[in-house]
Amino acid sequence: MQSGSITPIFRIFDIELAQTFYLDYLGFQLDWQHKFADNFPSYLQISKDDCIIHLTEHFGDASPHSAIRIYWENLTLLHTELEAKHYQFAKPQIEKTDWETLELSMTDPFSNRLIFWEDA
Repeated sequence: MQSGSITPIFRIFDIELAQTFYLDYLGFQLDWQHKFADNFPSYLQISKDDCIIHLTEHFGDASPHSAIRIYWENLTLLHTELEAKHYQFAKPQIEKTDWETLELSMTDPFSNRLIFWEDA
């Protein structure tokens, strides 16, 4: 990990729903998952290429309705991969912004927003 790297933490409420969205749809991989005991919330790390995100069921770790921007080289390829999965709950499109970026924005099942972007 590079000095100064940031790992965002998103609040989730259902581990299976999170895995369907982040692993199956977005193509992240599960790096590790931790629970203190069977009846405790989960905390996990997912990654895709150089992007690392932590997901937590723990109350107080993070607030729903957060947003992150993720720089992504070849946004068109990512869009093509997502379209091919026919995910019924998200149909993100690439948009050119007034500030000269291309962005692919979507909201996870817990109201967290992910904005993948590259320079236009």
